Order: sequence, then structure tokens, then C-alpha cells
Amino acid sequence: MGDQFTYQNYVIKKKILALVGAKFHVSNPAGEIIMFSQQKALKLKEDIRIFTGEDMTTELVSIHARSIMDASAVYDIADTQTGEKIGGLKRKGMQSILQDEWAILDVNDTEIGTIKEDNMALALVRRFATNLIPQTFHITMNGKEIGFFKQNINPLVTVLNIDLSKDTDNLLDKRLGVAAGLLLCAVEGKQG
Repeated sequence: MGDQFTYQNYVIKKKILALVGAKFHVSNPAGEIIMFSQQKALKLKEDIRIFTGEDMTTELVSIHARSIMDASAVYDIADTQTGEKIGGLKRKGMQSILQDEWAILDVNDTEIGTIKEDNMALALVRRFATNLIPQTFHITMNGKEIGFFKQNINPLVTVLNIDLSKDTDNLLDKRLGVAAGLLLCAVEGKQG
């Protein structure tokens, strides 16, 4: 695992006005860009790659949807340096209609945690009134909150802060945490 995945906090910035697909920059707590990802436009089946930089020469992690446009889609997360499957993320389709929720899966597709939008009332306001209220997602594993994703609203850039500082037992693989953050920016961002 590279040095990119040793931090407790990350910031993902998605440029909204990218001409061909979305571009994501991942920064460390010092504000240095340590990873880059680009989501191709008009893809029916998500295939997102995380690289060490914009030159896209060194790939670190891949995120693949198992099916095309599924409300309960499962995304496999793999370390492309080793070929090892890290785990997966599954969108809880019907539950996510009113309040976004994802299952964190281990390498055998067993649910080991959840990522859930902050509260139902705010979720409903976001869906039916305005998407200008930032989302917060809580990460829970073994019945304990280990971190969160918090969105900042900016008209030109979507910013997602990842805070895994409560994960003192290292329950969540950081590669899976960063992949989840990218999926929240890419997939949830399409709904707004």
C-alpha cells in the first residue's frame, strides 16, 4: 500500500465544469494533491481509477460497478498494484431513495459497515427543495462511528472532506475509504 493511504484525513475536490467527465483531486491534510481520478462521461457502467497524479501513469485503485445502472449497485474495489480485491461498496437501493445509505463489504461480500446520510429531514429537503444543503455521511463499523464524509458547497467545485480520525483500530482500509469518498462525489453527485 502506497504512502497515499496513510492519512486520517483527505479532501476530494471535484471540478464541476470539466468538459469531458469529472476530474477529482485528492489532497492530504497539508493540502498537497496526492491522488487523481477522472470519471469518463456517458458511461453506463462505472469504471473509476485512482492514480498517483494527473499524468495517470501509476494506477493505485480501481472501482468497478458489477452491473449497469442499478439502484442497488455493487462496486468492487481493488488494489491495481497487487491485483488484490480490497472489498466493495453496495448502494442500498430502496433505503437510499429517501436517505442515502451504502454497505461496506469485505472481500467475501459480507457487510462489515455502513455509510449513511446524516438525517432523514435534511435528506428530504435536499431531494425535494434544494441541493444547496451540504451532505454529511457517517461511517459505522462494529456498531461504532469511525468517521465521516462532509460535503462543502461551492458553485464551481464539489469538496468532500474525509475524516477517519475516530478509526483508532484501523477497521476501514484507507483505500476503501478514499474509494467510497470518490463514489459519493461521482454517483451521489449525479442525482442532484
